Amino acid sequence: QVSAISAAQSTMNALVVALALAPAAAFVGPAPAAPSTVMKESLGDLKALQKSLPGPPNDYFDPLNLATMTFDWGPQGEEATIGWLRHSEIKHGRV
Repeated sequence: QVSAISAAQSTMNALVVALALAPAAAFVGPAPAAPSTVMKESLGDLKALQKSLPGPPNDYFDPLNLATMTFDWGPQGEEATIGWLRHSEIKHGRV
């Protein structure tokens, strides 16, 4: 009889806690919208950017020719490759 009362009491406590916390979800704000910035750059844009920046190197520097490669992005091509490389540079702090 004691275990039946304690089981009923614990069930009641769980119910009270669940009902007490349920209204808290009403005060949570909406999730922020994801940024929708799309950067499309070509090899010409990268060369012009390098010429506009002060300091060395004074000419466009791409020793591995990564900007001329096309990763397997389907129809997007070179611009998607350059965008992906720029994103990874920014993400990993190499800018």
